[in-house]
Amino acid sequence: MTHGEPNRFHNCPGLKGLTAPLVLDGTRCKVEAVEREDYVGDEDVRLDGEGRPVISVVTTRDEGQDCVAFAATAHAKGDE
Repeated sequence: MTHGEPNRFHNCPGLKGLTAPLVLDGTRCKVEAVEREDYVGDEDVRLDGEGRPVISVVTTRDEGQDCVAFAATAHAKGDE
């Protein structure tokens, strides 16, 4: 778990509009979107700007890795 200042996020144009953590200028890192590999049925999932389902954004640096996960939302119906 990371302690200290919380990350700030932005809608990243380089990741087709996905929410990603801001990275300090000059930081050597790789930021990538991870496409969902499982079946998407009636769930609400995060889509990138091209309509592909994405499960997370991973930032990899020399000293470690951070991940932002996009959980799917299921729907349920109930009787009143």
